[in-house]
Amino acid sequence: MNNLVLLRKVLARGFGAVALSALQVLSAVPDEAAPGVAPANPARRARDYTPDHPRSLAPYFTPANSSPKAPDRDGFLQRWLLLEPISKPNRSNTVFTDSYIRKAFTNEYFPDQFTVVPRDGDKVTVAGQELVWHALDSSQFNVKLFRFADGVNKPTYGVIFWAVTVVDSPRELRAVRMAVGSNSASMWWLNGKEAVVLSGDRRMVMDDCVSKRLTINKGRNTIRGAVINGPGMSDFCVRFLDEQGEPIKDITVTLQTTGN
Repeated sequence: MNNLVLLRKVLARGFGAVALSALQVLSAVPDEAAPGVAPANPARRARDYTPDHPRSLAPYFTPANSSPKAPDRDGFLQRWLLLEPISKPNRSNTVFTDSYIRKAFTNEYFPDQFTVVPRDGDKVTVAGQELVWHALDSSQFNVKLFRFADGVNKPTYGVIFWAVTVVDSPRELRAVRMAVGSNSASMWWLNGKEAVVLSGDRRMVMDDCVSKRLTINKGRNTIRGAVINGPGMSDFCVRFLDEQGEPIKDITVTLQTTGN
């Protein structure tokens, strides 16, 4: 017997015509999804159906321009070229040991990945999928990679993010340290040399890991980073500290924002 028919009989016997009428009214109302929630359609993922909340990088990012940008008041670098995420499925972040992430990050996903300084709109192909570089300014001290991926309608979990920026210094700066926080694991390079490794399942904490003493050259310096994440949020923050542990702020970031 149909469950709805059985329920009607029970209500009619136990509670009378008023309850039965109420059931009939409710039965006539079609199923509706709450605003911003996908209808019951297995062919459409919920995260791809948000008509009341269209996809946007705002308020977390704005497009970068060609003018030099100083760090924020605490020295954090907010201007980055971010590559749309590369698929790297992981059910858990506990697998991100030092050896695992080194192997994951040194694998060649696209040509010149350790030397290229891309422009906004440049494209690479990874495993048959075309991915785009985006030149962006973060509105906060940390770069919210989860929000970036969601804003460009790309997977947010089980991914690797690549980030590149170029720091201009008016003079040579010796004995400085790169201070990084990331969620989850990450590796960072300064001018092609490894600077910081953050392994394991971790939350983003400012200055979570600090490099050995480094030298920022006078002129252009390239910072490159890779962040891997399974489930959960993902973000990072980077700044430089002097020998007294104070943030270095008399540097600027300049990116080529016009694609080829």
